[in-house]
Amino acid sequence: MSTTIDLSMLPAPTVIEALDYETLLAARRADLVARYPAAADVITLESEPLNKLLEESAYRELILRQRINDAARGVMLAFATGADLDHLAALFDIARLDGEVDDALRPRTQQSLYRLSVAGPKEAYASHARAASPYIKDVAVTSPTPGTVLLTILSTKGNGTAAASQIAAINAALSADTVRPICDTVAVQSAVVTEYSVVATLETMGGPSSQAVRAAAQAAAEDYTRNAHQIGNAITRSGLYAALRQPGVTRVTLASPVQPAGDNDILIQPAALGAAWCMSVTITLSDERGSP
Repeated sequence: MSTTIDLSMLPAPTVIEALDYETLLAARRADLVARYPAAADVITLESEPLNKLLEESAYRELILRQRINDAARGVMLAFATGADLDHLAALFDIARLDGEVDDALRPRTQQSLYRLSVAGPKEAYASHARAASPYIKDVAVTSPTPGTVLLTILSTKGNGTAAASQIAAINAALSADTVRPICDTVAVQSAVVTEYSVVATLETMGGPSSQAVRAAAQAAAEDYTRNAHQIGNAITRSGLYAALRQPGVTRVTLASPVQPAGDNDILIQPAALGAAWCMSVTITLSDERGSP
């Protein structure tokens, strides 16, 4: 819950190419034919040695281009992982904390410029909080009364409920005289977590691909619920249906969460300073006639 740029919403960088082996191979064949027209009649034959050489060189080009793509991602905060992300963070004088995963280090690096000031703006308080604990998934900064600053923490552990030890560590860090403005009173609490499960039945076009369709829907639903696990985010009917209705799905029946009456799109609405945690996603198949 922050005003910082959402890196996932940035357009795809143009420096990263979409790669296709067949396209590379066709380009190499066309180039060879242009240079040596007599090869046109045999260049696609599996028994032709020139074809084998072109296939091998096209595959090597694919690997090289993929390596260039990976190198480009390694210098972008939105995509860098592991040691590449460590080096980007070092540019901002940020070192990875013990146990800190990439998804926690990335937003902490992004917000690090706010640490150049004492805590004051919301982003500065959030940045100092992330520096105090490597297990913060989301943080909301509010001021319920003048002179009072309340930080609500969503943990990366378990269902997101912050442990007492984590709250104490963050509170101690933010209460330091070098961090907290003299007129602010700081309090830290855990987000209130609402737990739920997703249970759905899919009707598909049938056939051996049904299990692949189910697996795609399972992965998409898990991705949606994982990304929605943020302070203040609601779980919506449209969001779940979009995840479950993968190519090949003809109908979705959602048993849980219970769907509201009418046109209300919200299935789970956590508290204002709460988050929704999906305990499990269970998807079963039935054929179009409705039999299991």
